[in-house]
Amino acid sequence: MNSWYQVKVKYTKQFEDGRLKNVTEPYLIDAMSFTEAEARVYEEIGPMVRGDFAINGISKETLADIFQYDDADVWYKCKVSYVTVDADSGKEKKKNQFFLISAHSVKEACTRLEESLSGMMVSYDIIAVTLSPILDIFPFEGEREVIGEEEEEHSVTVANNMADENDLGDEPEEEKEEDQTPEGDAELEDEFSEDSEEENE
Repeated sequence: MNSWYQVKVKYTKQFEDGRLKNVTEPYLIDAMSFTEAEARVYEEIGPMVRGDFAINGISKETLADIFQYDDADVWYKCKVSYVTVDADSGKEKKKNQFFLISAHSVKEACTRLEESLSGMMVSYDIIAVTLSPILDIFPFEGEREVIGEEEEEHSVTVANNMADENDLGDEPEEEKEEDQTPEGDAELEDEFSEDSEEENE
């Protein structure tokens, strides 16, 4: 599962007419943490920028998926709403998801989104389609090597995300077992209490 971070980069940009202007541009980086996102900015944006640049801000972007088309470099953020039914209670719950898609217009973004989501098993509504300020995205290519505590932390995060998405409300079995007192232990406690009372007498 990809984790996306929006990184705002400030630098001096030279336009085609030779003018120089300080600009702040947002980019989308695929990373596992804020630290990795910052490091990847220097790798990806550094060669594209003349002179020094500064990172003005990094924020996590919640996206269900990104659909990139090679013929368009303008990005649209789409909000999709659908209804799920809880298997236990039978109650309906409304969920919203956000997608990023490249297109030439709002209409084309809607068409492409419908094509990309044609495999969804539930009916959905496209609530909003807005022009995104994102200039470019940088997916991670290759395999990440995560060892030690970082690997454990990432596994826990993925597990928590899966639990949130599925709305799991059941308590872990381990916690339930801790609340139960074995019968043998209860008998021992009673015998110990009786012995103590006899000694006191």
